[in-house]
Amino acid sequence: MTDSLALDVDRIRKEALRTMAAGPATSPYGLDTERVVSVLNDVVATEVVGWLRYTRHAITARGTDRSQVSTLFSAHADHEMQHAVRVAERIAELGGQPNFDPATLAQRAHTDYSVPDDAALKAMLEQNLLAARIVISAYQEIARWLGDRDPTTRRLIESVLAEEEENADALATLLAA
Repeated sequence: MTDSLALDVDRIRKEALRTMAAGPATSPYGLDTERVVSVLNDVVATEVVGWLRYTRHAITARGTDRSQVSTLFSAHADHEMQHAVRVAERIAELGGQPNFDPATLAQRAHTDYSVPDDAALKAMLEQNLLAARIVISAYQEIARWLGDRDPTTRRLIESVLAEEEENADALATLLAA
């Protein structure tokens, strides 16, 4: 087995010319673009609902560890909004329209917007950890579904997934303390 790489640039050039009329270079080969956009809009809804939940929890958290947990919730809220924007940008790249409609966010999100009655830190941590685990499982399935048919979108979802896993680890660590 050799470690060399031999690119057939002529073949690559011919293939690129052939696909020029097919649309943007980042189109999802082998997938229904409308379905990909729909799935991604559900991800946008999930991330916006997560931003809302984390933001509300950061503001209303009570208890002795309030400062530390509130700071964590604020950081996670920032991540959620960044994720929503990145996914919305991908939707636009695919020729779709990002859906930030407040009237449908909750129905399209993979997680819910839940607020504990007493603003207890433990309940907030548990709710956010549950939401993070749901998101992790959903995004793993989305990445598998995308597979090699849309590697650009799959890498985006995997990147968001990695950050969601880090967030879940931080929540689990605080819950265990």
